[in-house]
Amino acid sequence: MSTASEHAGEAALSICEALLLAMNDHGVLPEHEIVGVLRDAAATHENAVGTDHETENHRAVADLINAIIAGGNSVRRP
Repeated sequence: MSTASEHAGEAALSICEALLLAMNDHGVLPEHEIVGVLRDAAATHENAVGTDHETENHRAVADLINAIIAGGNSVRRP
């Protein structure tokens, strides 16, 4: 069962993805800069410290961001 927090996270991800796509479509940010933003976000979570539970959550977030990069979801590719 999904929680309100999970729904908020999914909404935030969708909004951010749409913004990244729009910035690329309108020439505001090139693809390599968008990928750089995503890599920076992943690195922040990969290097986060905290309790075992917090570290596990950060690792899951980093894995998700890295999957987005690998899947090319953040940019439109011909």
